[in-house]
Parts: sequence; C-alpha cells; structure tokens
Amino acid sequence: MQQFVIEGGYPLSGEVTAGGNKNAALKMIPACLLTDEPVILRNVPEIGDVRVLCEIMRSLGVEVGWIDDNVLRVHAREITSTTIEMGLAGRLRASVILAGPMLARMGRLLLPVPGGDAIGERRLDMHVFALRKLGAQIDYLGDAFDMRADGLRGADILLSEASVTATENTIMAAVLAKGTTILRNAASEPHVQNLCQMLNGMGAQIDGVGSNRLIITGVDRLRGGEARVGADFMEVGSFIGVAAVTGGEVTIKDADPEYLDMIALVYERLGVGWEVRDNDIFVPAHQSMTIVPDLGSRIPSIKAQPWPAFPPDLMSIALVIATQSAGAVLFHDWMYESRFFFTDRLVRMGARVTMCDPHRVLVQGPTALKGTPYISSPDIRAGMALILAALAAKGETRISNIQQIDRGYERVEEKLQALGALIVRIQIGELPPERIEE
Repeated sequence: MQQFVIEGGYPLSGEVTAGGNKNAALKMIPACLLTDEPVILRNVPEIGDVRVLCEIMRSLGVEVGWIDDNVLRVHAREITSTTIEMGLAGRLRASVILAGPMLARMGRLLLPVPGGDAIGERRLDMHVFALRKLGAQIDYLGDAFDMRADGLRGADILLSEASVTATENTIMAAVLAKGTTILRNAASEPHVQNLCQMLNGMGAQIDGVGSNRLIITGVDRLRGGEARVGADFMEVGSFIGVAAVTGGEVTIKDADPEYLDMIALVYERLGVGWEVRDNDIFVPAHQSMTIVPDLGSRIPSIKAQPWPAFPPDLMSIALVIATQSAGAVLFHDWMYESRFFFTDRLVRMGARVTMCDPHRVLVQGPTALKGTPYISSPDIRAGMALILAALAAKGETRISNIQQIDRGYERVEEKLQALGALIVRIQIGELPPERIEE
C-alpha cells in the first residue's frame, strides 16, 4: 500500500499539461470493438481505470498495447469470449459500457454487476431500458446480466434521465443497428461528443452531436482509424483549484478551454478566474477568493447538473476551494448520496463544513487548514480534493488509499512536483525523504 506525503503551505507555480479525458478514454477503447480493423487512440491517460479496461479487452481476445506515450493501439480482429470476468468487472464501474458494442458486434455478453467508486448507488436501469428498445434480451441474474441480441434494430428512445454512460452505450449499440435510432434526452458532455466524433470518423452516421437529441443511422460496418482523446476538464478544473488554494500562478497547457464556460461561471462565484490563451489557460496568482452572494446577500448554492451545467465530479474540488474563500456557500449534489462523506477529513484539517444531509453541505471560509497525519481517499475526486487541501494546509499530511486517485489522475505527484509541490509517494511504513525547508 502507498501513501502521499505532502508538506503544504507553499504557493505552486509553473506549467502543467492536461491529461486525456478519463471518461472519454473509457468509452473510446470499447468503441474499438465495433470494427475488426485496428484503431489508434492518442492522448490516452495511463491511469488505473484504463489499465483495468485494457485487461478486460484482452480477456475478450482483443489485441491492446501501448505503442508510444499515451498512444494505444486496439485491434479487435476477432473476439474470442463474450464473458467478462467477475474480478475485472468488480474493479471498474465503466465495464457496463462494453454492453453496447458487444451486443452490436457479437450479439452476446455476460456482464457481472460492475464495481467502481463508493460515492453512492448508480443504477443501470437506463442502460437496460435503452438496449431492450433496440431489441436486446436482458436477464438480471442477481450478480450478473445475461445479454443477447439477434440483430439490433433502430428505435425512438427517450431516456428518463440524461445518463452519460447510458447515452454512450446506446450510441455504440445503435451505430450498427438496422435502421434509424432517435435518442432523446441524451447526455452531451465533452466525452460523449468525443466518442461520437470518433465513431463518425470510423464511418458511423451520428447527427446532432453536442445536443440532447441524436439521430443515429445504422451502417453495415465501421472501419479502423485514429482518434484523439480530448483534455480532461476534471483535471483542468483540479489544477485551477491547485493554483487558487495555494496562491500560485499556473498555466495549464492543452486545456480545451471551449468546454470550461460553466466551470468558469461557478469558480468566479468562489473568487477564482483565469485567462484563455489559445488552447491554454493561465491562472494568475492573488485571486480575490471571495464568494459572490446571491441577490439580497443570500447564501449562494452550487448545484451539480447534467452538461452543460456544473459537472458533479468537480463538486469536491470546488468545495475545497470554498474553504479558502471568504463567505458561505451551499453545495448540493442530488445525484450521489455519498459524494460529501469525505468532508469529515476536511473538518479534521480545520475547515468549517456543515453536512445538512447526504446531498448538501454548507461551507464557511476562509479557514486556515492544518496538516493531519492520516487521512484516506474514498474515491477519485475526493482523493484529489484532499490533495488540494493538503497543499493549502500548513504542515505535513499523509493520504492513504491513493490507488483511488491513480484510477483517474495520471502521475499526479509528478505534475505537482513540477509546479513546486512538496509531495512524495511512499510505501506505508517507509520514511519520507528529508523535509525540504524553505
């Protein structure tokens, strides 16, 4: 087991390059199952979840290998298995996304109930509903889904909620279905757009990309090709937070700023702004770090919503920023009932955070955070949020269970070290390097 040991209280400055979008890569890799020709994917983050997904793909008989830094070659020349191993599915929530392409290509999949983050229940009803509309037969066996399809057919599908993964699963099933599929109330996040652009480049016919109404005309086959995974706006938002809470000046390269408009509006309410410079963003030092109240000096509320609203995965990061901003703000994540359970760690570090109920917390700032000898990362985003808190805190903090962070952030300590952070990765029981004094 490993830990991060962080000596906080120092401003971080410099340049960092945004990694590839985790949620895009986890869908674009399974999309390669839709063709028997090779596909080259660029800017793929070499993170824990991607490595697990590559293991799953290989277990199905697919050739998967890194041919350069962040460049993955996937060739589903033939698929030799239609069963996903329970041990692998339990390590990756995104394993459900294999359902669409496997039903389209093979007409069969035995999918164990997926695992993933401990941030609350994430139901699979929308996946089952949409795939059944396309003609799949799906039986729930208690610990697995037995899926079969004797040829998928286009359908008019209205999702009862704009589920990202259900949208992506439906898209991948529909591109090879007979006829036309109209998908309404579709999710439109950047990673959904990235997937659609990749599939269109392979010969799919998807219209309405970026909207909540997609028209998918089925084709007989897809070809191979190349595609690029876009910048991970979650990582970009995290490094903006790093600059803000440490008072530093950071440039984030290849940030794809066209997807940051709503994040900018919310961060501005917390007293944080930046400049767009071509495809980069520049976060200046000495932000105002003052929460902007609602009319009548009312406490503002930041609520997670489907795209293009504020993404739920950045709630934890924004919350830590708020602990260093003057004023009060209410955070509301109606999607996941365990999202804010990590805030007890922030309270131990000195933050004023009041949990109203499992979905809402009130943050009052600014507060001087102090290092703590032991805190544990419960999930990917909370783990990164705890890194931000440790970087802002005076003294040493040790964060354990960091394999959760590694699932979503590539070489995070190396990127932070390049900005001047005093962060090291150690084996539990190992002494950290001698502390660097200012």
